Amino acid sequence: MATQQIFVNLPVKNLDKSKAFFAALGYTFNPQFTDANAACMVIHEGSIHAMLLMEDFFKTFTTKSITDTRTSTEVLLCLSCESRAEVDDLVAKAVAAGGTTPSEPKDYGFMYGHGFQDLDGHLWELVYMDPNAEMPKQ
Repeated sequence: MATQQIFVNLPVKNLDKSKAFFAALGYTFNPQFTDANAACMVIHEGSIHAMLLMEDFFKTFTTKSITDTRTSTEVLLCLSCESRAEVDDLVAKAVAAGGTTPSEPKDYGFMYGHGFQDLDGHLWELVYMDPNAEMPKQ
């Protein structure tokens, strides 16, 4: 099977502000799939992307209403990190760029996680899984 790619599509109210927010976290954008209506954010080169779509453009892909992510949760986006420090660093960058942290960091011993809410209320979870830690017994 060929390597698959994922393109998560997220509605945004202000594309320029959303691009600036995620650029502050260190993400880049593929200009081939970026215009006034959409921006292709590269999360992992060649495999993981987030399509930030202006709300009116997003609506052309669905007949359903768009969830108000400021009051409801539709999805939790979770990205793995290479260390606890990377988790904390990305959360700090998100807050500095105007995001919020909806909860405190969680340390489960084998896994450390924290997250942020972006400018449009989408929830991003960041986790580090310690490869040397023992998993808890069920």
